[in-house]
Amino acid sequence: MRRTTALALAVCGVIAACTSAQAPQGDVVQAPASATAATPVASAATAAPAASAAPVAQASQAPQATPAPSANTAPAVAVTARELSVPSLDLAGGRFVSLPAFWFPSAAALGVTAPALVLLHGCGGPYTPQRDGTRRLAARYTELAEALNAMGIHVLVTDSLTPRGVRELCTLRGGDRRVTQLHRRRDALGALAWLAAQPGVDPARVGLLGWSNGGSTVLAATNLMHAEVRAAPQPPSLAVAFYPGCEFEARRGYRPSAPLLMLLGEADDWTLAAPCKAMAAAATVKLPVPPPQWEAYEGAHHGFDGTAPVRLRRDVPGGARPGRGVHVGGNPEARAAARARLQDFLRERWRLRG
Repeated sequence: MRRTTALALAVCGVIAACTSAQAPQGDVVQAPASATAATPVASAATAAPAASAAPVAQASQAPQATPAPSANTAPAVAVTARELSVPSLDLAGGRFVSLPAFWFPSAAALGVTAPALVLLHGCGGPYTPQRDGTRRLAARYTELAEALNAMGIHVLVTDSLTPRGVRELCTLRGGDRRVTQLHRRRDALGALAWLAAQPGVDPARVGLLGWSNGGSTVLAATNLMHAEVRAAPQPPSLAVAFYPGCEFEARRGYRPSAPLLMLLGEADDWTLAAPCKAMAAAATVKLPVPPPQWEAYEGAHHGFDGTAPVRLRRDVPGGARPGRGVHVGGNPEARAAARARLQDFLRERWRLRG
């Protein structure tokens, strides 16, 4: 516990040094237009209030409402990102690991303090391979960054693999992975601390959102059963996980540090929905943090919020049928429904208008 606290205190100094200098200008990332949200095709019952219910917030950290455009209003200009580095809470060779990151500030939030989200990639990393060898953020991140920016939310996308010399984790068994949830939890907590120190960011409204392996990171970074989470310099005020693997945190016992929403696929045979539902039901909560919420979408496979057709990946060793592959691909109805649920959750918890 003492070592964890020392790490937290030390990284605050690193973050202060980072924010005192002008961040370097990097590659510009163009984001495609976002999809229009739709009514959920099949939503599972949750232990939390309905979308129309008033959010629960600590009186000492009551968030201020931030004006935001309508969910269906696209930004007037393409979203651009600045490439920079963000310190992790993880140490390597006596130094904090420096994470490549992409910063999407919201033009809709100029002149006001606004909420901000850290986006955590899955096992394949945040990039789409290019023939010329350059790296480009995958459309999943740029598209969602555009939609969140339009709501008045700043966005930070981090890369946990490249600084550790790893290209992907999907085809590796758990014991063979050089980047673990310990590393990723520290990355997420470091990114939250960096976010909270940025001008224009409301430190009472910073959160985590992750997919698959990154969704598992969301759980690991919000579970108060971990000493590092209890000692974190900047806790999140909300968290969202798309189709996470829930088994490890469920076995540990999940005690959320922030309101959690999980978006699951009923047909997911890579990270099954059932363990997440069971984890939510067994979670130990202490008000004002509510019980975890979840929505599960009928017929939706892993990666249902993408646009690629469903295919069988035989190179993935895990899943419900080890050695027989897993199905991955988009589901338009579930994609639209999950986007709408996500927007509702963010508006409720952060009291966004529009």
